[in-house]
Amino acid sequence: MRLPTGLFYAQGVKANVLFFDKKPASKTPWTKRLWIYDLRTNQHFTLKTNPLQREHLEEFVALYNQANRNQRQATWSPEQPTGRWRDYSYEDIVARDKASLDIFWLKDDSLADSDNLPAPDVIAQEIVEDLQAALEQFKLIAGDLGADVEETA
Repeated sequence: MRLPTGLFYAQGVKANVLFFDKKPASKTPWTKRLWIYDLRTNQHFTLKTNPLQREHLEEFVALYNQANRNQRQATWSPEQPTGRWRDYSYEDIVARDKASLDIFWLKDDSLADSDNLPAPDVIAQEIVEDLQAALEQFKLIAGDLGADVEETA
């Protein structure tokens, strides 16, 4: 389960909860499918004003289906791209770079839609203007503090 950032420790720290079954060692992997529930993407919880409550976990508990895990049903599909419950095969996982479990599939609404970004030259010009304005502000602050600031080209 991908949990929202800052839930257990500090803002910006991401946490995941992993569920394992106790099994004896085996030459072949016991895991055939990895199920992931994404409670992080587009969810905003805080420790004081909007804390995580039991009701926020109801969908996960129902989908986890502890009683009969063979009947689990994913809520994600190409036709339903906002589903939070998705499975991956063992082959899919080991094919990833270093078998990374840093997996996400939901579109984060807080990120800019790259299809609507301005042209690269426009973005570059805006960055230059922002940096020049910031430099002018720092020169004024340095001058107020008595620093001798050299003019640069």
